[in-house]
Amino acid sequence: MILPQLEADNHGAEVVGMFFFDDNFYTLRKGYPIGERVLKVAAEQNILLMGCDQCSLRRNLAEGDFSQCGNGGVKLKIVVDGLQVGGLPQLYEALAPATPNQVITL
Repeated sequence: MILPQLEADNHGAEVVGMFFFDDNFYTLRKGYPIGERVLKVAAEQNILLMGCDQCSLRRNLAEGDFSQCGNGGVKLKIVVDGLQVGGLPQLYEALAPATPNQVITL
């Protein structure tokens, strides 16, 4: 994880967004130390935090149903404040002004 590098401000690349999916979404629960650290760094460095709406529903971290994925109908619960939810099309739209040079995913 790049979190320690971001906290030390020595990552070497400007990070404009982080997208969480599958079980990585659990790290963003309220009160979970890693999620709170990610939230702090994102606020300080103006990093977009977004999670997969389908993944959040599957893990009971959101309310709604799968027909609402991608259209803003999924509402997050028990996750850190400031987290947006959507699919890859919403991520691309949100990051369009930043014109990222690289996309890295795990």
